[in-house]
Amino acid sequence: MQLAAINQQSVRLLLAALLSALAGCGSAAHSPLEETFEQIYTIEPTVNVTVINGDGAVFVYGSNTNEMRVQAVKRAYTRERLKQIAVVVSVHPGSVSINTKFPPKPKWALSDRSGTVNYTIVIPATANLARLELEDGEVLVDGMRSRRMRARLGSGRMLAHNCFGNVALTLDRGTLTLGYDWWEPGKFSIKANVEHGNAWAFLPIDVVCHLVAETRHGKIENDFEEPAERGTKEIRKIDMLIQGGGETAVTMLAKEGNIKIVEANP
Repeated sequence: MQLAAINQQSVRLLLAALLSALAGCGSAAHSPLEETFEQIYTIEPTVNVTVINGDGAVFVYGSNTNEMRVQAVKRAYTRERLKQIAVVVSVHPGSVSINTKFPPKPKWALSDRSGTVNYTIVIPATANLARLELEDGEVLVDGMRSRRMRARLGSGRMLAHNCFGNVALTLDRGTLTLGYDWWEPGKFSIKANVEHGNAWAFLPIDVVCHLVAETRHGKIENDFEEPAERGTKEIRKIDMLIQGGGETAVTMLAKEGNIKIVEANP
């Protein structure tokens, strides 16, 4: 009986310790520590840019400038963890890299595993976004006119807005959106590939392109289809020339998920 009482007391103490630790984690989550990195670099207008991040966000904006502005906001629950997150920027003739170094995640379940970095990056619109990789979070690329632009997101939300160049987007899981407020005809290709999740394309009424969309497990809704045919059957693949097709190709592929093509008003 005495041994049973001791065991019960030990269990109660252990549970109390666990609840205390969880309560501490929850309160820290409401007020994470922050540290901001900001810098400006002079770069060439057609430089190759690489951005690699783990958890957080990467927002890239194209502008008419020959410089790169980088703002990185680091967040973590503890000062020690915050200091272990490093933003490494390397600038060389013809290439720029922004790399995020996270500390190894501890093995213990209740250990501090926190750490995110949110980037806001302004670069020349004609720069090549040779490689953008984010494991989890949000990716936005706005106003780019690159000869080459490649972005990959593991899980989260991805948006490419008013990008007129050769664009290749890959999303493992989440939602991917292409958005255009206007259309600029030209010879370029836009490719979006989603493994698990939905894809949206908001195209203006005056868009001129060769549109291809396909989903293996899902359906496609297309506002550029003839009104009489919309909703009459389940569509999993479309291949059509919008207003003659021009020299622009827009390709959207989803392995498991739906695709929606929206005719947006100018």
